[in-house]
Amino acid sequence: MATAALVVQEDDANLSSDIVKDMIKQLRAIDTYDTYEGWSEAKIIDPIVLTKDRKKNIPVIGDPDEITIARLKAYYNSLATLIEKKSGLMAAPMVHLSHEGFGRALIMVGKLIVVDKILRDTHRFGFSSLEDLREKSDQTVEKALGLIEKYNAAATD
Repeated sequence: MATAALVVQEDDANLSSDIVKDMIKQLRAIDTYDTYEGWSEAKIIDPIVLTKDRKKNIPVIGDPDEITIARLKAYYNSLATLIEKKSGLMAAPMVHLSHEGFGRALIMVGKLIVVDKILRDTHRFGFSSLEDLREKSDQTVEKALGLIEKYNAAATD
């Protein structure tokens, strides 16, 4: 995919969304070899967009590689960061995966689990577009904030 054309355009309005900006920050933070040095934001976030053509090239059965796992963790770290910013309470993400790519992602606020996602086929982790990423993330954050409001005693305990 190194020579493949980017599907995320430099002028994509979703590049300025909170989730995308935070994910780029997370991905840059784990880039220990400065691979992303000089890369545009669109180029950094592009691999998380799995169009139908890109998904076709990924086998149905397979183990996730370290880069895909890093992107998955960056996503849940970003969700936790957004929940923390909007709620004012510390949010802690936990991702547990088997070597085959099955597992669970949790985000906890206090003693309250605000995000609980069963993970399958993580070698195919991605979103159909940045808009899809933004919409799903916004829904997840809003649901988490609703749970924090509803069960505030557990969240602040």
